[in-house]
Amino acid sequence: MPKLRPASSGVIPPVPHAPAAALRRDAWREMAAGYGVLLLCIAGARALGDFGPWFGLKATLLFAAGCACVRLGLAQHAPHTRFGAANRLTLLRLALIALLGALFGEAPAEPHALAWGIVLLATLTAVLDTFDGPLARAAGMASPFGARFDMESDALLVLVLSVLVYSFDKAGAWVLAAGLMRYAFVAAASVWPWLAAPLAPALRRKTVCVVQITALIVCLGPIIARPWSVAIAAASLALLAGSFIADIVALWRQQQRAPNEGNE
Repeated sequence: MPKLRPASSGVIPPVPHAPAAALRRDAWREMAAGYGVLLLCIAGARALGDFGPWFGLKATLLFAAGCACVRLGLAQHAPHTRFGAANRLTLLRLALIALLGALFGEAPAEPHALAWGIVLLATLTAVLDTFDGPLARAAGMASPFGARFDMESDALLVLVLSVLVYSFDKAGAWVLAAGLMRYAFVAAASVWPWLAAPLAPALRRKTVCVVQITALIVCLGPIIARPWSVAIAAASLALLAGSFIADIVALWRQQQRAPNEGNE
């Protein structure tokens, strides 16, 4: 399942060689197919609801921005020459996240129906995340690129959900901290490089991420009214902040030990 890992937020060192032309072509084909799926989803959403004229453009721009990031990090998928089923699934999740993000600012005649639609779509997006890791390992296609792609998609999902929770007035503006926390960490790592050092995998991070995404989806349910939605969002945010703090402390201790180990 998703993992919001501060330790992985730094820039991954480039591999010596650019990805093969075959990998680039395969990635472009997969992104084109993903955009086709997004267009079908946009058409379906328009058939079901009265969305504004900018709805499709918002979704397209979000997906295009994600694909641009995919292209930038593709070198980390070497030496594989195929994009792979796992990354294809993550790309589908990216399309669904773009669709969710495009719903911000929309004001349909039936807001409760929209909220239930968001809950269903977000749940599907989260459930799909349970399959990409096993798919990659089973096919022997695991790579730093795939792990990073998965993590960044999770982070974007949390950001989009936190924005929607705020826009539906289920919590105050403070809930946006859940989505912005990771990006603040990335910015901090550019100032303090020791924050970009790797950490050992931890079940805690995976668990906290699952809880965070689940809590935000629950908050969006029409049957969850204030103050319950506020309490749920606040508790999950506190849990996420605690996880980030724990990793920051671990990274600080790690960099404190490094000079001493180098002198031994």
